[in-house]
Amino acid sequence: MQRPAQLAASQRGIASTIVTGSAAAAVALLLGTLALWAHYGTAVFFEMLASGIAACF
Repeated sequence: MQRPAQLAASQRGIASTIVTGSAAAAVALLLGTLALWAHYGTAVFFEMLASGIAACF
């Protein structure tokens, strides 16, 4: 099965929306991480992450 050389306009729009949404989510996650780090400091921040990960398992 061969793939067409160009995507249809609707598929490009959907792909663009997915990429934009993923980039926005990554930036929001990074900003949240930096905000928590600035508020709690490094030791408490890492301790909170470790306890959160330990709670998952």
